[in-house]
Amino acid sequence: MALPIYTVPPTKGADIPQAEWRDAPVLADFCSPWVEGADPATVFQALHSPTDFFFRFEVKSSPLYIYRGEGTKFDVLRSERVEIFFRQDPGLKRYFGLEMDPEGRVYDYQSSYYRQSDPSWGWPEGHLSLWPQVHAEGYTLSGRISKASLLALGLLRDGQWLEAGLYRGHCTRLDGSEAVFQWYPWVDPQTEKPDFHVPSSFGRLQLL
Repeated sequence: MALPIYTVPPTKGADIPQAEWRDAPVLADFCSPWVEGADPATVFQALHSPTDFFFRFEVKSSPLYIYRGEGTKFDVLRSERVEIFFRQDPGLKRYFGLEMDPEGRVYDYQSSYYRQSDPSWGWPEGHLSLWPQVHAEGYTLSGRISKASLLALGLLRDGQWLEAGLYRGHCTRLDGSEAVFQWYPWVDPQTEKPDFHVPSSFGRLQLL
């Protein structure tokens, strides 16, 4: 079955001006397979330069529920967040998760099917940068991932495409350390319950 495709146009600079983001293709195909009628209120955009892959999530959400408890990257798992998974192979023998909250905190890990995750792993230092911005209607999370790290991890194929899952975890309530979520993937994984750690939740990011 052919993967859904989002095309990623090139940019010349290392810094992306706001005007250039306005010209980047908008991916607004986030869906709500498990909650009928829910509004994902999420868009994704991406650009690439000779050295970097840039991405941007724009999320509408008010209020924002952000957990501040242990002071570790695991706090992200109880917070409003967006996520990108990158896989090396269709069977998920090895894939990598970046789960990022509105404050730019990241829960990063490597994993293999099924949910054999190693949270002690981290994205190579200096090869991931995040720029969060919280505003009245929600938040924007922009980021940069070096192509060098994507190549080293076996993710950037032929220098032209990535296989990735894009997701939003919308935190609807936070009671102490207990968080309640609605989940919005780009690609409907066709699972009975929310589950993104399956091959059917991925699409292709095609670099032009």
